[in-house]
Amino acid sequence: MNPPEPKTRTLAETDNYLAWEAQEPDGETTYHLELNNVTLHFFHEEWVEFLDLVRLLPKDV
Repeated sequence: MNPPEPKTRTLAETDNYLAWEAQEPDGETTYHLELNNVTLHFFHEEWVEFLDLVRLLPKDV
């Protein structure tokens, strides 16, 4: 018997980048950034901190 698959949802997408979330079978939500040939995986707390970091970036660069 195969384990249940996570339910995924695209959060944002451009020609080269993709951000998506997965509702894991154990109830945890994970977040994923696909940046060309690199994929970053985040647990919820890490994702929140990453978004905080992005918001702190200067807008004029």
